[in-house]
Amino acid sequence: MKPSNAGRATIIGTVQDVSGASVSVTLKSDRSSGLSFVDGQGYRIGQIGSFIKIPIGYIDLFGIVSQVGASAVPETLAPNAPNGLRWMTVQLIGEGYRGGKFQRGISQYPTIDDEVHLVSEADLQALYGRLHQQNHLVRVGHIAGSESIDALVDINKLVTRHSAIVGTTGSGKSTTVAGLLNALSNTNRFPSARICVLDLHGEYGRALGDLANIYRISPDQHKNNESRLCIPFWALSFDELVRVTFGSLPPDGKARNIILERIAEAKAESIEKNGIQGISRENISVDSPVPFSLNQLWYDLYCTEFGTYYSSGNANPSDPATWAYESDADGNLLKGDAANGVPPKFRKVKNVKDDAEKINYLPDPLNIRGPLEALGAKLRISRYDFLLKPGAWQPDLEGVTQESLAGLLKKWLGSPRPITILDLSGVPSSMTKDIIGSVLRVLYDGLFWARHLSEGGRERPLLVVMEEAHAYLNDNFDGAASVITQRIVKEGRKYGIGAMIVSQRPSEINSTILSQCGTFFAMRLSNSTDRSHVTGALSDNLEGLTNMLPILRTGEAIILGESVRLPMRTMIQAPPKERLPDSQDPVVCDELPPQDSMNPGGWNIRRVEDSDYNDFVETWLQQSPVLSQKK
Repeated sequence: MKPSNAGRATIIGTVQDVSGASVSVTLKSDRSSGLSFVDGQGYRIGQIGSFIKIPIGYIDLFGIVSQVGASAVPETLAPNAPNGLRWMTVQLIGEGYRGGKFQRGISQYPTIDDEVHLVSEADLQALYGRLHQQNHLVRVGHIAGSESIDALVDINKLVTRHSAIVGTTGSGKSTTVAGLLNALSNTNRFPSARICVLDLHGEYGRALGDLANIYRISPDQHKNNESRLCIPFWALSFDELVRVTFGSLPPDGKARNIILERIAEAKAESIEKNGIQGISRENISVDSPVPFSLNQLWYDLYCTEFGTYYSSGNANPSDPATWAYESDADGNLLKGDAANGVPPKFRKVKNVKDDAEKINYLPDPLNIRGPLEALGAKLRISRYDFLLKPGAWQPDLEGVTQESLAGLLKKWLGSPRPITILDLSGVPSSMTKDIIGSVLRVLYDGLFWARHLSEGGRERPLLVVMEEAHAYLNDNFDGAASVITQRIVKEGRKYGIGAMIVSQRPSEINSTILSQCGTFFAMRLSNSTDRSHVTGALSDNLEGLTNMLPILRTGEAIILGESVRLPMRTMIQAPPKERLPDSQDPVVCDELPPQDSMNPGGWNIRRVEDSDYNDFVETWLQQSPVLSQKK
């Protein structure tokens, strides 16, 4: 069924070769100008990334132009190419009934000499859909080159089938994330939206402030949406806890087994003393998120490892009354303070033959002096308080806390605000990967077990945004973050937890994680290795389209995958200037005169010569860009 004469202005060529999803097309010889006019509007012919359609009966096949010119000539036809260099290669992507719904994939192939038509703006409107027609579509910007056509994404597929936002530094990646989150957290359309952002550099507080609760190690006390970041150590699994507290243990396994038994016993005693609902001594495990005193565990192990006792006579080394403590100048025994992480001081071993006072080490040392001293230091250093002294979630020596784990998860997942920002910029870099892995595992386990409840993931899905993902989602299979994220992207869809991976180096991200992302927002990528990883992770044969990535403008993205009907080159809608992420390039020299500029800095601004650097050093020491004592 050929189109009517009224539609023949859209014909640009004919099919000459079909190989799988790839179609070779010869252009009509009368299109010498490279332009075609339809309904008074001009269209460029043969633009890389543009759409074409091939009518077959009542069905239109749709494809994307991936090559133009001599390289598009099929190898078998190159010696006798009838039209010189006027060839195009098209990748078929889907089909649609006339005036009906578009669907990905094709049920039939074109044949030789089938007509190839350009896709007009009216066709694109029908293909991409309209926002008011379907509630699950979200506008994220407009089609590049056609501001009248909204770029719409399917929120169902975007969240549950996972997504990736990739682009070189300076391509507008953070601004794109902020724009997307603003669209997804529209409380009028999505009053129960639930998004958790892992913010490694503290970029999104300003961009999403009124939509988000922000948790950071040093919060700004003057902002009512900022609170202290607390990640209770007792909510971590045993392996996670050992990594961030003791570190490496002797390979013989003795110390590990002893610590495991003591933690399990401490949690069991905590349950009996505090009566935690839903669990008993019989069904507890060492990984159960039950409060216990890490300080007391450390103190007891320290005494076992460093302790000495008076061994003369019939002394019992298990009786603390026989332990050989040092004394201060007033004669007080230096027994230490478990609650404050102060270690006891023991007298040195003395086993002189003729001396009646004999002092020996306590039996059964674990050979973990180094890890115990390191943990003691962490208990005393405020930088680790977010984990080891987590505010209302810190257990006393009896394992009692002011707040429960349910209270913490309600703050993170049950707030009236749709977005929770966990600002991890103040977390010590040595444990960042482990902390991220622990947070992800807590979120996943909670949503997994609560999947049938109203606040579980099936009824109220959660989107987790992972910024700077290349730093912790690499192929280091010992990394806790990479392991749990692989589980999320493989199984999270069933339990209502989706991942949004944000990275400037997709080639450094674990290939399993990247391949499970159903939607890509591919921004400018100059590195060929990064581009090949994006191309390899896509289900469609769109290498020609991803070859455009080096020339995309700032803020422009090619959106591909399950959440869009067609791959589309899009200008992402950025937030207002006052709500941009705190990741913009510093201005070296403003274009405007100093008196007209809104920029507070730059090399062209004259500064006070006697300015001191006291605040400079203070922010560094506090590990916070905001001075806590400022009024």
